[in-house]
Amino acid sequence: MPVHTINAANALERLACFHAVIDARTEDEHALDHVPGALNWPTLDNQERIDIGTMYKQVSAFEAKKRGAALAARNIAAHIDRHVMDLPRDWQPLLYCWRGGNRSGALATILGAIGFHVTLIDGGYKAWRAALVHDLDTLPTRLSYRVVCGPTGSGKTRLLHALAKQGAQVLDLEALACHRSSVLGHIPGLSQPSQKRFDSMVWSQLRGMSPARPVYVECESKKVGNLRVPEALIQAMRSSPCIDVRLPTDARVALLLEDYAYFTQDTQHFIERLRALIDIRGKAVIERWGQAVLEGQTPLVVHELLRDHYDPVYRQSIDRNFAQYPQAQVFESTESTLAAFDRMAQAILAQAN
Repeated sequence: MPVHTINAANALERLACFHAVIDARTEDEHALDHVPGALNWPTLDNQERIDIGTMYKQVSAFEAKKRGAALAARNIAAHIDRHVMDLPRDWQPLLYCWRGGNRSGALATILGAIGFHVTLIDGGYKAWRAALVHDLDTLPTRLSYRVVCGPTGSGKTRLLHALAKQGAQVLDLEALACHRSSVLGHIPGLSQPSQKRFDSMVWSQLRGMSPARPVYVECESKKVGNLRVPEALIQAMRSSPCIDVRLPTDARVALLLEDYAYFTQDTQHFIERLRALIDIRGKAVIERWGQAVLEGQTPLVVHELLRDHYDPVYRQSIDRNFAQYPQAQVFESTESTLAAFDRMAQAILAQAN
């Protein structure tokens, strides 16, 4: 059966029409970013691609192509053995590689010869990425948002989780970015995805949301850790209605000690992270906070962090960036339990209806 091609913009629109999306690039290329939901069937693996590239430059293109063809044939045979044998005749995959189509084309030729209806993305991942970036200029504007505001420790993320549990549409940018969006927001043991991967995950989430219902999202700056929030999304958020979550300071401290428990378990890591604030708070203050942490006074340090750093920064940012914050609906709780946020979510959704 002949192999068909589709341009990247059409692939974005028709992504759900295919039974599977197959990424024929290497494991490392796939990990950096890929079409949402794509399976990785490398035509050449990481080391093989390096070896063939070296042979291409140092020996000859002809010898490299012969060697590459032999490796690709073995890998494609393994993929067919492993993944294809039980698939029905009407299986319709979408394939791509980096740009030129050599790797995905080889796989597509074999699958088409078997009798499957195979489609290739014209221009590969590079064209897909360009189409996705273009779509991110308009996709966020097709949705309506309710921005969950509140100072650090007020439970914005817990509220998002409670809203999602009750069926609301939620975009959790910090979860996608693997970062808690502050100078202390790095999560030990987790690295942030690439900017391309973050963009793809945001796009994938937004495209699955209904314009008929609001999307609940936490107020964010333009960056979450090292990652930039798409400009059209941040602008849409900043012009949207707001929800103001309020907790007493003691409850906020308790919540932060729960959510950032790794800081109390690894005091040296906490002290090291605090050093990022030296330019803002001064060396003497940071050293005093570090000593207090070593003496077991972490709750006191957290309280002072909120009072002297996070709260003033939050007030300046929210007033400057979120136009509808002065008219925000206020939701208060005296405690930071999950049950309390479940009740708050119920109240928010009841008012929305």
